[in-house]
Amino acid sequence: MIPDWLEPVRTGAASISADDLTRFTPPPGGGARPGAVLMLFGEGARGGELLLTERAHDMRSHPGQVSFPGGSVDPGESVVEAALREAWEEVGLDPGTVEVFGRLPELWLPPSNFAVTPVLGWWREPTGVSIVSPAEVHAIHHVPIDELLDPTHRIMVRHPRVDYVSPGFLIGPDKDVILWGFTGGIIARLFDFLGWTRPWDQSHVQDLPPYMLQADPRRSRLLDIEDRDRDGHDEGDDG
Repeated sequence: MIPDWLEPVRTGAASISADDLTRFTPPPGGGARPGAVLMLFGEGARGGELLLTERAHDMRSHPGQVSFPGGSVDPGESVVEAALREAWEEVGLDPGTVEVFGRLPELWLPPSNFAVTPVLGWWREPTGVSIVSPAEVHAIHHVPIDELLDPTHRIMVRHPRVDYVSPGFLIGPDKDVILWGFTGGIIARLFDFLGWTRPWDQSHVQDLPPYMLQADPRRSRLLDIEDRDRDGHDEGDDG
């Protein structure tokens, strides 16, 4: 059973469309590769929170990127099984402690041709998680939802190499970690759909730090997404 504060998320997930989250959906017959991410909600000292991971800063692809645990769906797996397996492999999350209560629509990442399903989970029996592979994961973040909704933690993020902006969040103990791109977009648009978003200053633009700029900005992987907001500005991960 999920807590009362998560009921709006369950209800919203049942009615939200892919168009509410992105302008891209998998094309018919496009042969998109299936992927899944785990959007895991828990309860912390400050109430509801999300579990996020920060990629190692020296990775060739998307260094320092903050994301949901996730990856490709293996043959014979469901998206739920894949999301839980990836969380186990990345941070040692025990699948038996998670109650899956819904999923968001399948989203298409054109550069890498991934069809990604965000799986919604309630961490009903929290246990310890830790970095399983330091070569891949730099940090684990338990981010209070109230902090994500705080207008002082909202920014527009600019990729200086390809000149586009995307809504983002400042997270971490010192609020110096940038959450943006595919993951930030899902969170921001879901909060918009639920009516949780508080007015914030969208003129506050911050460039990605140098450690988050990969050597080849054209490299496309699971975390890539390219999107445009209603005003025609590009939004997305560093792809």
